[in-house]
Amino acid sequence: QVQLVESGGGLVQAGGSLRLSCAASGRTFSRYIMGWFRQAPGKEREFVASIRSNTYYADSVKGRFTISRDNAKNTVYLQMNSLKPEDTAVYYCAAHGAVIMTTTPQKYDYWGQGTQVTVSS
Repeated sequence: QVQLVESGGGLVQAGGSLRLSCAASGRTFSRYIMGWFRQAPGKEREFVASIRSNTYYADSVKGRFTISRDNAKNTVYLQMNSLKPEDTAVYYCAAHGAVIMTTTPQKYDYWGQGTQVTVSS
């Protein structure tokens, strides 16, 4: 079992920055692909970024968001810069126990409770 707890969400003006953190329990954190997803009201959950040793980003956030991980701290981060109102959503951290990167939320095994990010115009 892996438990994930996100933090760092909040309200920010357009053009601003936020850094999300996701703390994971368990001793095998480094083996997991870690992902960030988001879900806006009335929309499906969508992929944002993932990391194992390499990283992968949705086109909508490429160049603005950076995913990173600290395996010693069992933590994954999402640095979000140049935020836009359309980035407003609940952001979720997730863990995927397979080897191959995936952007499909259904393939992730563990999820956090989510943290709200609101970007005002």
